[in-house]
Amino acid sequence: MAMEEEIEILEPYELFYSDLISLSSIDNVLESSSSSSSSPSNDGEIERLEAISRAIMEALGPTGPGLLAITDVPNAAHLRRTLLPLARDLAILSNDDRKRILKDHGLGSDVPLKNLDRSVSSFAMQLKYGDNLNSSNLSCERPDCLAKPCEREEKSTACANKKLMDSHFKDLGGSFRELGFCMMDLGLRLARICDRAIGGKELEESLLESGTAKGRLVHYHSTLDTCIIKESGRRNGSKKAQPNSKPERLHAMNGNNSNKGEKVQKNDEYGRSYEECSDLWQQWHYDYGTFTVLAGPMFIRPKCDQTKNLEGNCVKFCGAESPSPSGHTYLQILHPHKNSICIVKAPPESFILQVGESADILSKRKLQSTLHSVLRPINMGDLSRETFVTFLHPAWNKVFDITDYPMEQYEKKSQTAQDGIHKIIPPLSSRLKGGMTFAEFSRETTRQYYGGNGLQSNR
Repeated sequence: MAMEEEIEILEPYELFYSDLISLSSIDNVLESSSSSSSSPSNDGEIERLEAISRAIMEALGPTGPGLLAITDVPNAAHLRRTLLPLARDLAILSNDDRKRILKDHGLGSDVPLKNLDRSVSSFAMQLKYGDNLNSSNLSCERPDCLAKPCEREEKSTACANKKLMDSHFKDLGGSFRELGFCMMDLGLRLARICDRAIGGKELEESLLESGTAKGRLVHYHSTLDTCIIKESGRRNGSKKAQPNSKPERLHAMNGNNSNKGEKVQKNDEYGRSYEECSDLWQQWHYDYGTFTVLAGPMFIRPKCDQTKNLEGNCVKFCGAESPSPSGHTYLQILHPHKNSICIVKAPPESFILQVGESADILSKRKLQSTLHSVLRPINMGDLSRETFVTFLHPAWNKVFDITDYPMEQYEKKSQTAQDGIHKIIPPLSSRLKGGMTFAEFSRETTRQYYGGNGLQSNR
């Protein structure tokens, strides 16, 4: 863990949910105060809220890290503990079982799940503003009249396993939507607060005009998970599976990464190499939407011996929550003002809100987007990381006006970043042109990062 200790720990500004609610409704507070006799207590509360608003803008603006933490959100702890462990369980399922479960709950995936060497599995759903959480379409259990009975020729054990699996994932769709809508509300309220500080209503209105956000349940694989997936692929006849990964799996169970023999070179300035990225779960990038809201990550270790039996339900459903090895989130950012790498430490049951490039553009850099990656713990091959992310973005036909956008300032700041990082981040000026819609900007950004000749196409 020595390399991780060399990086500065960042504890972001913490915004209490109750203050978020008050601030996003402050116009009502001011109106109420002006229509009634002013009192010292009312004046004091307004001053306190204004101070919090300034702290928010400092955290999300040009001199801050571009993120903050939102704490004490009602029901967040329950939803987090219900949903996040299911990310690993979904990732390790067979392709057929996973496809059926995802279909039952209205989810898809935006990563190639048939790639047995993947380090991340992601399960996604489009969330629509105004959807009613109490509507019948949130029911994840099939009516008895529609449920397909087990075929007579199927073994009773197979039928029992299917029922067990359905029961295990029964809350998947409902929890996904409920947590996603909660995070969308957090983002909308922050947009309203930022609009008030900046002037205008463009951030909030652009989100409402979009009508949708993207929810994503993410599993960052342990080395052990990858071994299990490859063995499962081998049993199912996948050409990409390894002939036998048992020795590698045994190493992983002992807490060792399969690539521990690889040398990770250190850089004099930052203490690590970005040319060799075996210590990253997710490569450096900017989010191109407005706000990214992340649930505090959960770390999971197996609680049964997965080296003995890979056929049973133990493989799928035996993970147990484990404390963060270093006490932080393993989300790391390049602090835009300090030009230094920081690892984010936030309360486990908080939400982290990051500024994306669209908010940076729409606010004319009064908000500053966050360059970030996800660090992988060293020598902990049986540890996985689970999180849930909601991406808020403008309408796809939203046209970006960059007339007054300080592009030169943005590019100059980006070019001062450590060379290894700068080499794999496509410049904003090459991705954004005046008159572009958000849809065009997102396509060009994706192409330059991950397309055939993209800077991260092979990473």
